[in-house]
Amino acid sequence: MSSNIDVTGELDFSEKPVSPEGRMSRLALTMAFWAVCSAMFWMIVSAVLSQAYGTANTIIGLILSAIVYSLINGPIVRYAIKSGLSVSLFSRLLFGRAGSAIATFVYAICSIYYAVFEGSVVAAAATFYWPSVSFAVAALIVCLYSVPLILGSVQNWLDRFNGYLLPLYILGLSGIVIFAISQYGYNDAWLTSEPEGGAPPYGWINVFIAFMGVWWMMMCTFDFAKFGKKSDENYHAIFNFGLPFYVFTFLVNGLAGVFLVHTIPVDGALSEVSVVKSLILMTGWVGMLFVWISQTRINTTNFYLSTVNTQSFFRLTLKLHWPKWLWAIIVGIVVYLLMLADIFQFLLIALAYQGIFVVAWVGVTLAYILLEDYDGTEGAKSDDQYPAYYAPGMIAWISAVVIGIVLLMIPETKLFSAPATVISSFLLFGLLSPRTSRVPA
Repeated sequence: MSSNIDVTGELDFSEKPVSPEGRMSRLALTMAFWAVCSAMFWMIVSAVLSQAYGTANTIIGLILSAIVYSLINGPIVRYAIKSGLSVSLFSRLLFGRAGSAIATFVYAICSIYYAVFEGSVVAAAATFYWPSVSFAVAALIVCLYSVPLILGSVQNWLDRFNGYLLPLYILGLSGIVIFAISQYGYNDAWLTSEPEGGAPPYGWINVFIAFMGVWWMMMCTFDFAKFGKKSDENYHAIFNFGLPFYVFTFLVNGLAGVFLVHTIPVDGALSEVSVVKSLILMTGWVGMLFVWISQTRINTTNFYLSTVNTQSFFRLTLKLHWPKWLWAIIVGIVVYLLMLADIFQFLLIALAYQGIFVVAWVGVTLAYILLEDYDGTEGAKSDDQYPAYYAPGMIAWISAVVIGIVLLMIPETKLFSAPATVISSFLLFGLLSPRTSRVPA
């Protein structure tokens, strides 16, 4: 047992599947994972999409996204619980030892991006509420308190921390909507709002595909679901990581964002920071507290996933077996420097391309889980028992990524880059893998 515990006292499953003693109760795992639902990103992206495609198209796109996310995550959750594997360990089955390092790197970079983005929201809100505080100081404070928050285990700390904050987030979101109505009145025109010139007839497709850019959530689901107990498999597949979660995360948050952006006056172009400033102007310290609660909850997930996947990447590539706490500090430094660099415009472009890699990973993952014959124990081997590269997985993944990037670079086909990527990666792996003809009973 002692070799399975790091210096922080946390059970260490970075190099092996989660054992029975590392599994969590259904409520604890729900509280840990539902930190993801409180990102203001969900509110603002829905508001932006409603201005571009109209409220009706946005609502349809959000509903379809919630359904598709829950359908895809169903088999992913069941496999993660059955195997106890992380994304990094599971990717060895898809791509081999060296190939899995690429997937782990992409996952780590995406998680770091979200940590930078959401951390910058808190820092920007703090400098707006306290003008005497510089952004550099606010960003440093955010990183200094974020790193210690994820040094505890998912099993014994993040579940409790986010569980305590979840009711406060729900109360805060409800309170802000009610306060906005009391300040500006209620008008149901927001439900039929359309962009100037009218909404495009199939704008909901654009909304749905926009949310495909956040299929990083599938990787996030895998890494949290591995802590679920096998007896709770149905609960996690249907509820915790399923439709109820996405209805709240996408639809409830999205509708709140669309309503608020059509109710609260926003100066200048709509952005996450501009809406945050409007909330603070409207509600004062209550708005500042709501921003801190929402963004701190989501950033426990961002920092945690950034840390464990950075740790796995350097273990795979440079054989560095450094402890999690050291990688957490390194990630904190990287996040802080990126926050200071103010490179959002480049990060957003990079994220679009990273999203292609993630969507391709999801396609290969689904092909493996749905088409191959597995018993959940095939991923428990040591690194040296896997080939450096597994050709079917690597060919399917890289080919789909190339297809997606080419389509992304052409304005006329940009919209279809993500769907084409996931479909081609699924089909290619199904055709190339010698085991996919054996469908599990």
